[in-house]
Amino acid sequence: MSRQITILGVDPGLANCGWGVVALVASRLEPVAYGCISTQAGVAESQRLATIYFELLAVIRRYQPLELSIETVYHKGNSKSAIATAQARGVALIAAAESRLEVAEYAPAAIKKAVVGSGGADKAQVQYMVKALLRLDHLPAPDHAADALAAAVCHAHTRLPGRQT
Repeated sequence: MSRQITILGVDPGLANCGWGVVALVASRLEPVAYGCISTQAGVAESQRLATIYFELLAVIRRYQPLELSIETVYHKGNSKSAIATAQARGVALIAAAESRLEVAEYAPAAIKKAVVGSGGADKAQVQYMVKALLRLDHLPAPDHAADALAAAVCHAHTRLPGRQT
C-alpha cells in the first residue's frame, strides 16, 4: 500500500493569502482543496494577521497536511509590500510550527521553474500548468490559490525519485 503525503502550499500575502492542498500518492499528485484568505484594507494589521493565522489553522485541522511548502519573500523594490508579505508568511510559519508540520521554503522563481519549466513564467502560465498537472477541469482561481497549489506541487516534485526543483 502506498503512503500518502499531504502537502499544504501557501502563497503568503496580507491582502490575499492563497492556500492549496495536494496529496502525493506514490508518484501521482491529487488535488485536495484550495482557496484564498482575503483581508480588508483599513482593518488593523494585527487583526488581518490574526485572520490569516486562524484560517490557516482551520485549513490545517481540516485537511491534516504533514508538510508545508511556502514561498520566500520576493522583494522587487516595494519594501512596504515585502514587509506585509513577510508578516503574513511569519503567521503561516507559526501555524505550521504549532501544528508540527515540516516546512520547506522555495523562491518564487524555483516554484515557477518546477511547475512551468521557467523561473520567469507569468501567472497565467502557472495557472495553466497547475490545472494540467493536477488534472483540474478549470483554471484554479484566484491566482493566489494557483500560486499556493504551485508551491505544493513544487515541494511534491522534490519527493519524487529523480526530480529536483
